[in-house]
Amino acid sequence: QVQLVESGGGLVQPGESLRLSCAASGKISEINDMRWYLQAPGKERELVAGITSDGRTNYADSVKGRFTISGDNAKNTVYLQMNSLQPEDTALYYCYARVVLRISYYERDFWGQGTQVTVSS
Repeated sequence: QVQLVESGGGLVQPGESLRLSCAASGKISEINDMRWYLQAPGKERELVAGITSDGRTNYADSVKGRFTISGDNAKNTVYLQMNSLQPEDTALYYCYARVVLRISYYERDFWGQGTQVTVSS
């Protein structure tokens, strides 16, 4: 029904930056909000940042001032600009979207496959 495709992960050194992208496609009427989560090995998935369709944002305390979430409604795409990356940011980063489906107008949650971010010297 809806596919989320993440990109932009990789291996960087401490202090460097990455920009993640997540593009949604499929039977989309509208997207109410999009979020980024991370999951480190052996730990539960946790929210990093979120953005609503009207531009309201929220962040985990651990990334405030370093990460910025933004969206392009016309492209159904969300971005996560990550600056001053640290080893503790190493994780698999997942994109999430709460979507109103075309035709049925049902609201459903969708996840991407994840993109790996590794911060190491």
